Amino acid sequence: MSRKAKVRTKSILSKIFCSLIYIVLFMPIAVVVVNSFNATTSKPYLTWKGFTFDWYVKLFENQSLLTSFGNTMIIALVTTVLSTIIGTLGAIGMYKYKFKGKGIIDGLLYIPVVIPEIVMGISLLTVFAKVSVPRGMLTLIIAHITFCVPYVIFNVRARLSGYDISIEEASMDLGANRIRTFWEITLPVLRPGITAGALLAFTLSIDDVIISYFVNGNTMTYPLQVMASIKSGVAPDVNALSALILAGTIIFVVLTQGNLFKKKKQ
Repeated sequence: MSRKAKVRTKSILSKIFCSLIYIVLFMPIAVVVVNSFNATTSKPYLTWKGFTFDWYVKLFENQSLLTSFGNTMIIALVTTVLSTIIGTLGAIGMYKYKFKGKGIIDGLLYIPVVIPEIVMGISLLTVFAKVSVPRGMLTLIIAHITFCVPYVIFNVRARLSGYDISIEEASMDLGANRIRTFWEITLPVLRPGITAGALLAFTLSIDDVIISYFVNGNTMTYPLQVMASIKSGVAPDVNALSALILAGTIIFVVLTQGNLFKKKKQ
């Protein structure tokens, strides 16, 4: 076999391999989107009976599903804001200051990340029961903040690894106080890490099932609502809402990463 033929064969095999990977990644998503247009009305809603938009209309009549999605968004937004603030301040404090036990605290940050979620869910449930905190929206937010803060700290700290603290000293030498230096010097430099941490916290919060199951009380979130419907088959209106979430995610990515796509084309 000639060198040119080998290169062509290698290129074809690479394309086939990449195609298989993309099929595995995106086939489940495609199934959800396609099934949201399924006209079937009989459980388990898997047999294709024709194309319809009815489930997108019925979606807005399913009050329990909309309520659970609203709860999820409220929890995710509050969790994102608070965990981003706590995580950013924590990362800056851990980077700038030296104190006894810093290494221990630094190591403990990895525990919420590496331990199984079921263990963390049981632990939080035990704590809330001991201090007599009624389970509901508040416990869900506290639980989500607990496991989201370390991710924010790791992202911000990664940005701090190449940070030159002398620019803050130069700013204060020129007359700026610590608050102004933080807002005009430190924060802009750390913004990419903060944004990445916030997006990761939002994604983790909106997607959580296991920990939320232990601490939700009577407050249903969208993932828990979907999990509860699995026993009887996921209804197409759930798929319709999932498709709308997917569309919103795609629009958000295009709006925020549009410049990146343009650069690649150039």
